[in-house]
Amino acid sequence: MKKFLAIAMAAVLSLSLAACGGASSSTASSAAASSEAASTAASSEAASASTTAYDYSSYTGETIDAIKAKGKLVLGTEAQYAPFEFKDLDANFVGCDIWLAQQIADALGVELEVMDMAFDGIIPSVKSNQVDIGIAAFTVDEERAKEIDFTDMYQKDEQMLIVKKGNEEVYTTKESLAGQQVGAQRGTTQSKLIQSALPDSTLFELDKWPTLAMEVANGNIAAIVVDGAVGESLIATNDGIAQANFTFSAEEANFGKAAVVAKGKDDLKELVNAVIANVTADGSFQAAYDEAVELAGTLGV
Repeated sequence: MKKFLAIAMAAVLSLSLAACGGASSSTASSAAASSEAASTAASSEAASASTTAYDYSSYTGETIDAIKAKGKLVLGTEAQYAPFEFKDLDANFVGCDIWLAQQIADALGVELEVMDMAFDGIIPSVKSNQVDIGIAAFTVDEERAKEIDFTDMYQKDEQMLIVKKGNEEVYTTKESLAGQQVGAQRGTTQSKLIQSALPDSTLFELDKWPTLAMEVANGNIAAIVVDGAVGESLIATNDGIAQANFTFSAEEANFGKAAVVAKGKDDLKELVNAVIANVTADGSFQAAYDEAVELAGTLGV
């Protein structure tokens, strides 16, 4: 199933791209989000190669100057979405999104501080300047773009339908899912996809993907929809679930991942786009992704 494409884009992302996704909750309070701050360093050997290979000193601006003055880049993420962002056995933040954030911090010449919070609290935290940037496998879509700015995309992933093991050939069409409960994490693009592409199904939302996977394994809901890479991790750690023989069309679910920054912070976005272009072109992001997949497998997450 693993069909991964890391892509570099030389220009700022055009919002005229057809959007397949939904918006984060704009009413979520960042104060209510469960947050945990910690300084982290990239664990991948590819990190040092990337940060030493490029000169970002020409990138300047009000936001960049402010980040350099405080000496840290504050990242908002939700560290329960392997292989993008999760924790290792020592409670260190790891994953390819954390690695990417470290590249951005290194390009700025500052430390990286990670704030772990509920997914639907990240965009409000970006908008309120509680964090400088949000990286949490955000899917590019027009609704979110009304609230924040997207950087260029750094990854694309297919969407997977996961069902209880034994039901792989039961739920293969939209018609077979009619009247069934199909789950997704609250506030995610997958929730919107279920509503748009599976209108005869009933959306079932919870806050965490592992919990949703258990609901499927226990037969409480028919299926969940999740990013392919994350779905592979869920299947690897739960013997009761499997990938259904079901495919969304490219028009329905051609999802690209990007970081998010507050509107008006064009200088930061320009630097981040430069980092994304470099690490996707030189293969170091792919290496970090592969390493994160392997680590997630060894940890069983």
